[in-house]
Amino acid sequence: MARRPFRSPLLRRRSTLSAATALGSMAACLFFSLPKHAHAQFRPQVMHLNTGRPTSPDEPATFQADKVDYNDVEHTVTWTGNVQVWQGDHVLRADRIVYDRDTGVIAARGNVATIQPDGSVLYTHYAELSGGMKDGIMMHVNATMQDNAKLAANGLRRTAGKINVMSRAVYTACEICEKDKTRAPFWQFRAYDATQDLEHQKIDFRDAYLDILGIPVIYLPYFSMTDPSAKRHSGFLMPGITPHDRYLGTYFTIPYYWVIDDQSDLTVQGLFSTKTGPQISAQYRNFFNFGKINIQGGLAYDTHRSNSYTNGFGNDVGRGGNHGVQGYLFARGQFAIDKHWRAGANINLATSADYMRDYRVQGYGSDTLNSNAYIEGFGTGSYSRIDGQYYQGLNKGVIHNTDLPWALPRYTYSFVGQPDALGGRTSVNTTDFYVYRENGSADQRGELQLNWDRLWRSRQGQQFLLTLRLDSMVYRARKLYQQPNYYKTARTIVSGQVLPTIALKTNWPFVRSFEHGRGTQLIEPIVQAIYAPNTGMGATDMIPNEDSMAYEFTDSTLFSLNRYQGTDRLDGGLRGNIGVHANWTWDGHEVDLLAGESFQEHIEHDRLPYSGLDHHISDIVARARVSPNEYFDFNARMRLDPYTGKFNFGDALFSAGVPHFRIRGGYVYEPVTPYYYFATNYRSYNPNQLYTVRTNEISGGFSSDWDNWHLSGFARRSLSRREFVSLGGDIGYTNDCFGLDFMYLKQYTTIGGQQRNSTFLFTLSLKTLGSFGLK
Repeated sequence: MARRPFRSPLLRRRSTLSAATALGSMAACLFFSLPKHAHAQFRPQVMHLNTGRPTSPDEPATFQADKVDYNDVEHTVTWTGNVQVWQGDHVLRADRIVYDRDTGVIAARGNVATIQPDGSVLYTHYAELSGGMKDGIMMHVNATMQDNAKLAANGLRRTAGKINVMSRAVYTACEICEKDKTRAPFWQFRAYDATQDLEHQKIDFRDAYLDILGIPVIYLPYFSMTDPSAKRHSGFLMPGITPHDRYLGTYFTIPYYWVIDDQSDLTVQGLFSTKTGPQISAQYRNFFNFGKINIQGGLAYDTHRSNSYTNGFGNDVGRGGNHGVQGYLFARGQFAIDKHWRAGANINLATSADYMRDYRVQGYGSDTLNSNAYIEGFGTGSYSRIDGQYYQGLNKGVIHNTDLPWALPRYTYSFVGQPDALGGRTSVNTTDFYVYRENGSADQRGELQLNWDRLWRSRQGQQFLLTLRLDSMVYRARKLYQQPNYYKTARTIVSGQVLPTIALKTNWPFVRSFEHGRGTQLIEPIVQAIYAPNTGMGATDMIPNEDSMAYEFTDSTLFSLNRYQGTDRLDGGLRGNIGVHANWTWDGHEVDLLAGESFQEHIEHDRLPYSGLDHHISDIVARARVSPNEYFDFNARMRLDPYTGKFNFGDALFSAGVPHFRIRGGYVYEPVTPYYYFATNYRSYNPNQLYTVRTNEISGGFSSDWDNWHLSGFARRSLSRREFVSLGGDIGYTNDCFGLDFMYLKQYTTIGGQQRNSTFLFTLSLKTLGSFGLK
């Protein structure tokens, strides 16, 4: 039996307004409440029609109209001509309003508009309200809701002030064409009828079509969505479908969002695929007055079995337990103990990297999953932290879990004092830890670093910095014959080191202005002298190394007292550093240059190769930053061997473009990859056979935007391996109501003996509804 739209006995004719015409005639927005009349006999209970909340009958109501008629025979009150009635922040406007005092029915006709305190408005041609404004009908209804969403219907029936039942409803979030209001928007829902549940903030459509450019593309017998006015609402989120994936095949996801209370929620998602078992995952979030937690996890039955392979060190890697029941847990939390102390944890665990790859778990592709728990405190000039750290290796091609360390615990303290009687500042630092490896050295360290700085300026403008520093460490270590130390001893070693250092640094800036004060020029010679007892040459034998595996001598560390990353290894000896800093700035343009060199009396031959400090005169380090205008900028660093003329390090970045289009590029060269240096027993080989793993890469890309369009692309290639590392691109269109995006990504990195195929992602986003994606 065919269904017909409802017809109120109070109406004299059926609505003939089409849905498209209703959308075309929309103005501005939403639901309303009708205030009561100021006349003493007009005292019904007024309802807030979008929430069902009663307006207080004691709140004063005011009306304004060109004419007021009281009919004692029919017991009606009639306002006509530019009628405005308001109570508090609620306003009702119409050409004519009639109130029947016997039936309690209010009839408003002619340009009926109601205004809410938030500024939203609903328009209708005719409205009849009864039952204390909780029940009623409306004809030719149109409204603009939150996020510019629009809803139109031929007719509307309201029940109990909570349910709106609409006939021939149309919904969209697109703008209506001003020149042709009958023109269909980009997308819209057309439904035979729709129900808006104001209490639970949702809209249900029945017999609905999704139109794209006026053409029906999807028929939905039933579709439910959250009301755009709802900030958080429980319900099913947009399901997703992917036609093809290398490991999952065709798969789809069904997420459900549950608002537990005002501060917490839970999202549960089921994943079903054609190539492997299903997965159930969930994310729980909770925000407290004193902290927050975020827990995410999943459980699946993975039927894939990876093949064995040979890793980068020549070792055979078996299949392992990477199939069957698999899961992951990512948890983050942080809590304030008081105004000075807080505690937190970051837990990241997975049963296998293959599981993360197969089910696209975020974090796959990284070398490790890192976890820690900590307590930290903040004081005036001080910071203290104690934590435990754990690492899980993901790429068995280069990392084994048994080689990774545990830090249980690790303690850090830092303090900077106020200026003393001599004008200097004293600082204290310590980083103490216990490191454990299942396969490798295990050691404990206690450290105390004292530092005193005194800064002053001369009358000639020179700036002097005097530094007195004392580094002291004590160690207890075992299994030093294993990685990363490879010392030829099986004994448990107790050792230590103490290194006093004195340094004086002088900056002498010369500044002048030009272009009538619009520009400045700076030339700044910098000289530094440092003395400490000699280190290296076996002085650190039998001392474990946990934090100083890389040595960085660049422009950024030219004037550093210690150019190792940590303090297990220290720079010693008598040395001097010189440099020249130059800067030109004018009319928003800038050129900044620095070049320098180091001279050392003592040569440490057991540093990493290509350190730049293999001779008494070091490599030349330099940097340049050039930004002549808004269309171009360039940054580069390098280290040049003055004896051979070869570059031992270099990187460069540039960006150039005009409005709506820009290109970017970069290059990096580093002759030594420190990880391979310490992951291999380098002490038993000729150094010339070891240091062949280097970084030599070039990258580039572009981006463009024009009106609502965007386009970008990138590529990264390893020059040393003569192959691409990754490349991809993105093109899309976005406007006020929808977005289209197509992305391509190809990664050439081999992880776990396998390389993922190219990724294609197409996304259609409809405002207020969600996103649909195909991979």
